[in-house]
Amino acid sequence: MSQKLTLRLFPPSNKSPYWRIRGTFLGRYVDRSSKARERKDARKVAEEIENDIKRNRFAEPGELTFEKAAINYLNAGGDPRPVGRLSNHFGKTPVSAITQDSIDEAAFKLFPVAAPATRNREVYTPVSAILKNAGIRFQLKRPKGSRGRELLGWLWPEQAERLFTEADKIDPEFGLLLRVLCYTGMRLSEALYHFTTDGLRLSEGFAFIPKTKNGNPRPVHFPPHIVAVLANHPRGLDRPSEPVFRFHKGSRIYKWLRKAAEAAGVTLPERQAFHLFRHTYGTWMRRYAGLDARGLVGTGAWDSEQSASRYAHAIASEEAKRADLLPVGGKTGEIVPLAKKG
Repeated sequence: MSQKLTLRLFPPSNKSPYWRIRGTFLGRYVDRSSKARERKDARKVAEEIENDIKRNRFAEPGELTFEKAAINYLNAGGDPRPVGRLSNHFGKTPVSAITQDSIDEAAFKLFPVAAPATRNREVYTPVSAILKNAGIRFQLKRPKGSRGRELLGWLWPEQAERLFTEADKIDPEFGLLLRVLCYTGMRLSEALYHFTTDGLRLSEGFAFIPKTKNGNPRPVHFPPHIVAVLANHPRGLDRPSEPVFRFHKGSRIYKWLRKAAEAAGVTLPERQAFHLFRHTYGTWMRRYAGLDARGLVGTGAWDSEQSASRYAHAIASEEAKRADLLPVGGKTGEIVPLAKKG
């Protein structure tokens, strides 16, 4: 049943074959063509306009809408993956009318049972990027728990070697996959679906990953010993335009990982599985290669210092090492000044 219409409909004239919509609704004046030749179709357009005004989604002629802002964002090179769903939701809402409440509403409507981290990734982050590209900035409050549960298990070098050895026994190519994940920080999906023979330059220890989880490309460096094992790939690399690895994300390789871990005497942290190797890469780059959060971002594996800062746990701080000066047997060590931090 159609709603009671406040806006008025005017029939086509000599100047236009379309019905026109005029009037004032909730303080907003409307005077525009319906682009409809039939009265029933024009009425539907008028109802949509009234609904848009009720939801603060009515844009004046020439006013920037979210739909247009999203297109501008994509034309500027933005990540297209989450934009379609958001554009369908906000539609012709003026960007000036988008508020914290409307973004919260969109997050719950589009992802009613999702975790806060998912809502943050699929709604809050892309909406913020679209608005910033449109020149609109405000202090956006992310949902509590938006960073997700930080799972930071990692392997000591001897644990990793035992795990690689057991994986080789199951399938040599599977063992190679684990080594690549551990020494490059690639996510499993990147290694399986975006790491191809065409993007690999083994002589340079280099690969180009055209798409990561964040939608950005990433250059990858291989240490010399990984170059060597890749050169001895069980199926070879003379396979143009093919994935380097033959596996898919499925129960088989997860069962293999659990089997290899059990044989190696390694306990897999809860809910991490293959992500364990990415955390190991970050931890090792921090602990053994000496990179700080900015350096980790520089590898291309992380897109912000905030996300990379989680690996600060990998080394004891200079302040923590002052424990060496604590009294033992009634005597204290010599106090030396702390080095200045760069």
